[in-house]
Amino acid sequence: MSLVIILFTYVGIAIGRVPSLRMNRTSIALVGAAALIAIQAITQQQALASIDIGTILLLFAFMVLNVNLRLAGFFNLVGYHVLRLARTPRVLLALVVLASGVLSALFLNDTICLLFTPFVVDLTKRLKRNPIPYLIGLATAANIGSTATITGNPQNLIIGQASGISYVHFLAALGPIALLGLAVAWLIVVLMFRDEFRTPLAQIDLPEPTYYRPLLWRCVAVVIGLLVAFLGGLPITSSAFVAAALLLITRLRPQKMLALEWDLLAFFIGLFIVTGAIEVTGVSKSLYHAVAPLLQSGVPALSGLTLVLSNLVSNVPAVLLFRPEIPNFPNPTQAWLTLAMASTLAGNFTLLGSVANLIVAEIAAARDVKLTFWAYLRVGVPVTLLTTLIGVIYLSLFVK
Repeated sequence: MSLVIILFTYVGIAIGRVPSLRMNRTSIALVGAAALIAIQAITQQQALASIDIGTILLLFAFMVLNVNLRLAGFFNLVGYHVLRLARTPRVLLALVVLASGVLSALFLNDTICLLFTPFVVDLTKRLKRNPIPYLIGLATAANIGSTATITGNPQNLIIGQASGISYVHFLAALGPIALLGLAVAWLIVVLMFRDEFRTPLAQIDLPEPTYYRPLLWRCVAVVIGLLVAFLGGLPITSSAFVAAALLLITRLRPQKMLALEWDLLAFFIGLFIVTGAIEVTGVSKSLYHAVAPLLQSGVPALSGLTLVLSNLVSNVPAVLLFRPEIPNFPNPTQAWLTLAMASTLAGNFTLLGSVANLIVAEIAAARDVKLTFWAYLRVGVPVTLLTTLIGVIYLSLFVK
């Protein structure tokens, strides 16, 4: 019964819905967790112990930071300057890719896609350009850029908490892969949409961006202080939580400051309990022993298996499945970094590969721009395979 519930939960999470029911990934994870507790596959105490509070706090802290940056108009300013610097379609794509990648490394990639997709759609419409290549560039760059840091995406938050790897070490190992990956994404988009990048870019008048200066300076000061704390080796979770608390000391309405993605936090709680049941019942150990012979070649095998698993059940569940066994690897640090690299880059394989991709597609659809599965696939497959290959080579040669 436990295996049946776990299987149905993961299938539901992978598909994202339940036929004839209005359930999303969050409700599926929570119902699966409740069912496992109900049949005593995992006790209440074990369920509570399986919830990684550090990851939840870190995710909460960055949500608060992102909300403040949005309210301050930070992302409006970035978008305005991106357009001012663009002189050709290729330069515009490069700036979209660079801005998406760098900001996704500093903040959560899902948030960057949420805030930048409307800007890219509106901008390309005003310029009378095809929005599809720029949206694909935005999505792939958000995933690739988030590879670089512990705070770039949800699965890296989990890995950072479980591994104890410092922010600087993580960045030094995966930052070069992310930078090379952004160049690959730009090149493949240009090659796949040659006609779009042959015509010149029209010039338009830009309205001045709106922003709230006092809050913007507060956010900039807090972000700089947070980066200094990370680079200085201070605890990542507590530093981020203190930074969020400083921003919550405000005259703005609490409802605005706490307009967070609460369903994402609930999704993590449910998923932690489900994977906790997998550990308690011994399923994760059995799975690990089944694939252990395949992992003898180290980085390449772990990357390939993570790539496949991430596209079957999504990257966060894939990381949680591997988490109990990574400390048993001959080189745990290299294994953790490989898991972070492969699970993140795997999100670019298809339109359904990551939440960031789906956010771009859904927001674009609401603005009458249809990013189809096949249009994305022609870029996503080569981007994923090439960037993962770069990651495998780099980690194998330079990270021991």
